[in-house]
Amino acid sequence: MFQITDRVNQNFWHIILSGVFVALVIGEMALLQLYAYRSFATIELFDLVLITLATWRLIRLFVYDKIMSFFRDLFYVVDEEGMLVKPNRGFRRAVIDLLLCPWCFGVWATSAVVFFYFLTPFAFYPIFILAISVIASFLQIVTNAIGWTAEKKKREVEAMPRIHESDRRC
Repeated sequence: MFQITDRVNQNFWHIILSGVFVALVIGEMALLQLYAYRSFATIELFDLVLITLATWRLIRLFVYDKIMSFFRDLFYVVDEEGMLVKPNRGFRRAVIDLLLCPWCFGVWATSAVVFFYFLTPFAFYPIFILAISVIASFLQIVTNAIGWTAEKKKREVEAMPRIHESDRRC
């Protein structure tokens, strides 16, 4: 069971990860002051939308998608039955807590996307790919919803009793 001592231990690791995050952001800011190929003052709506969509995709990729489950699995432990479970405490528990929380991981993902977007023009292409994949995923979801709605309506019509021509009154 998760006890109070485990919670205190986890608070320690969450504070450590928060400190690491703050240190990374400060380091990113310092590096961008020296090496950024473009200024934050030049950001336009297109840049903001691109960064937002790319971040959204990274969050989905790391928190939910099967393709990155191998990475999330690195931080689980195997129980007596051979099942992957969250560790009760420690660094691995803190990381899995981060990876399973879209809001928490989103801050880290945003930091990385913004940093690389302003650091080098070479980051534009992968960020653009991530952003376009969000739009494509959204279009796929809309297409599926339309198809499912049409299929449901088709089944409803097929289930309706048929009226013979001789039964019609006109």
